[in-house]
Amino acid sequence: MQMAGIQTQLLLLGVAVALGVTGCAGLPDQRLAREALARGDTATAAQNYRQLADLGYADAQVGLADLQLESGDPEQLRQAEATYRQAATHSPRAAARLGRLLASKPGASAAEQREAEALLKQAMAAGEQNTLLPLALLYLQAPQSFPQVNAQQQISQWRAAGQPQAELAQLLLYRSQGSYDQHLDEIERICQAALANNDVCYVELATVYQKRGQAEQQQALLAQLASAYQQGLVPAQRVDAVAQVLADPTLGTADPKTAQSLLEPIAPVYPQAWVSLARLLYDNPELGDVEQLLGYLDKGREAAQPRAELLLGKLYYEGKLLPQEPFKAEQHLLKAAASEPSANYYLGQIYRRGYLGQVYPDKALDHLLSAARSGQNSADFALAQLFSQGRGIRPDPLNAYVFSQLAVQAGKPEAAELAAQIEQQLQPAQRAQAQQRLQAEQQFRGAYARAPGGPLSAQSAALQHEQNPL
Repeated sequence: MQMAGIQTQLLLLGVAVALGVTGCAGLPDQRLAREALARGDTATAAQNYRQLADLGYADAQVGLADLQLESGDPEQLRQAEATYRQAATHSPRAAARLGRLLASKPGASAAEQREAEALLKQAMAAGEQNTLLPLALLYLQAPQSFPQVNAQQQISQWRAAGQPQAELAQLLLYRSQGSYDQHLDEIERICQAALANNDVCYVELATVYQKRGQAEQQQALLAQLASAYQQGLVPAQRVDAVAQVLADPTLGTADPKTAQSLLEPIAPVYPQAWVSLARLLYDNPELGDVEQLLGYLDKGREAAQPRAELLLGKLYYEGKLLPQEPFKAEQHLLKAAASEPSANYYLGQIYRRGYLGQVYPDKALDHLLSAARSGQNSADFALAQLFSQGRGIRPDPLNAYVFSQLAVQAGKPEAAELAAQIEQQLQPAQRAQAQQRLQAEQQFRGAYARAPGGPLSAQSAALQHEQNPL
């Protein structure tokens, strides 16, 4: 028995020595994975992470899940959640990432939201960074799952305790309450103090100065941003987000030319910026011609950016800057549909309106419903039209009522007249049944449901693109 134990120990020692030798016989190596990521070789990085993850290395499991998450593919997202779960019991970092994933998961159940809270609290207690903001956002966006939590009281406690990012959590609250404009002075004070450690504050300060029309302060901020980016202190995605602020006419006097000057230098290393540039030219034709716009989109498509396929599909759908070609529109929109709700909206309209030569009601319903449940409010109005007009399907006044009401609640002005017409057609018993369907649909959507003016966090404002169609 003693000899067998010694042999086992020697065997394990031999395995450990073998795994400690890097660069030999193709053994997996986290250093090689990190180096591969640095040069953009995600395939090699994933291969090394996967082999180590299969051996039970928590850090490798986290690295692999990060790659799966960044892909944007729905199946990869599911795999990322499973991979984080494998490591979460042994790794606070994995627990934090799983918590953030569940907190932002579209349509997350109440149980998943409570699990996210527990994971984020656990990771925070273990000293993990970047857990407070997702936790605050969870409380703000899913108050029904945390009736015992007063978000303002919790944030005030965090601020009093000097918790990192607690000040930024206060900004989330102002956005969710729709009181952002009433606290511009405080937001400026918070973000000037936090700018060195929280680069999202570049976006917040740019927003404040844009709303106030403070051109001198804005230029100074942009110079500081450019310097920080050149030093590697600020990621390209943050520069992109600031450019979005400058180009947004709802925040003040738009400055699309300066936005363009911010985006062009980062596009070669941050392909999403090619699409932002294309969108900028789409909204501001004076900045360039159609050929330049298409050149930006080609570079975005070469980098496999779904938003590039979405915008090109929209151009063929509209027939304004390019000839209207529904079949080409469908081709590009299908490539974007997995991650872009607006692509599903346009596909649904193509199928509903018979742009391909005939009406495809089943396809129209599938794509429009997917778009609506992913936060694309225009799709609710299209669904109301589909069920009320009955083109290609039997009219369904109950479903027409449901989606017309959702469109009205989302602030679609053109939906009010249709909703009133549909409601007048319903008998009292039908109206009660339609109300039940409406409540069921609202509950099903959960985190998908977004009305204009709804909660937009500092994080989502900086990292996410608009929810309206391109």
